[in-house]
Amino acid sequence: MDKNWMHVPNRFTSREYGVGINQLLTMAKAHAPGSTTFRCPCKRCCNNIFLPINEVEDHLFTIGIDPSYTHWIFHGEGESWNANSSGDDDESNNQSQNVVDDMDEMIEDIRAGAFMDHDFGEHGTTSEPNMSERQSRNFQKLLEDVRLPLYPDCAKFSKLSFIVKLLHIKTIGGWTIKSFNMVLDLLKAAFPDIQLPNSYHEARRLEHGLGFSYVKIDACPNDCMLFWNDDADKDSCSKCKESRWVSSRGKKGKIPQKVLRYFPLTPRLQRLFMSKNIAKSMKWHREQ
Repeated sequence: MDKNWMHVPNRFTSREYGVGINQLLTMAKAHAPGSTTFRCPCKRCCNNIFLPINEVEDHLFTIGIDPSYTHWIFHGEGESWNANSSGDDDESNNQSQNVVDDMDEMIEDIRAGAFMDHDFGEHGTTSEPNMSERQSRNFQKLLEDVRLPLYPDCAKFSKLSFIVKLLHIKTIGGWTIKSFNMVLDLLKAAFPDIQLPNSYHEARRLEHGLGFSYVKIDACPNDCMLFWNDDADKDSCSKCKESRWVSSRGKKGKIPQKVLRYFPLTPRLQRLFMSKNIAKSMKWHREQ
């Protein structure tokens, strides 16, 4: 589906932009028939706010659509994509299966990563590894979960591999947290002996154990700046003056309009070099 219209500068006069917005809203209404509110994909709301369809349309013209929202998973595109693209489905299924198949190697990389904080000897050799008590507990918990069958006599999935697969499907399928929790409740009700967390947030704790943590940094809704370091306490963008926060009534606390999720580079580089399959392909850029 051509989405070049999302980047046109003259939203009010562009016929292409109007046709594209109409296509998006029609898909959204078909995706959730009977709904009175829909996620607003404008630059300000970024799919975090539910509004009546006419207000969503107003935002898309007055504020503009979020240019990074190229796959409309919250407005029904995922359904038609799954139905009409068997090749993509096969690729997604293969990716999900690889997550499970690589679990043992992933755990081994994590075990090695726990020993990265140590001193190097005179000739580049390492002294005795120094694993913190917290790292040791986290790793032992991962070992327990990767060895624990999903249910008695289950040979295909461990508790850990199944949860990782569910989290992966949630991401590529655009599930909400509520829908993820409903799936967990249904599985636990249907299979009383199944080993699953009680909620999405409990499942997310695994990501930290697996090294999938990230840092949240508030960003200008127009991508002008990040609110961090010396700018961490600012309430509006220094360049465009746009407010950092979503304007909402009756809600406690401030909600940022846009959030950047930063994945620290150092631990990821460590894991790239720790993997025996890809470390040999890693090169210092000056060698190229």
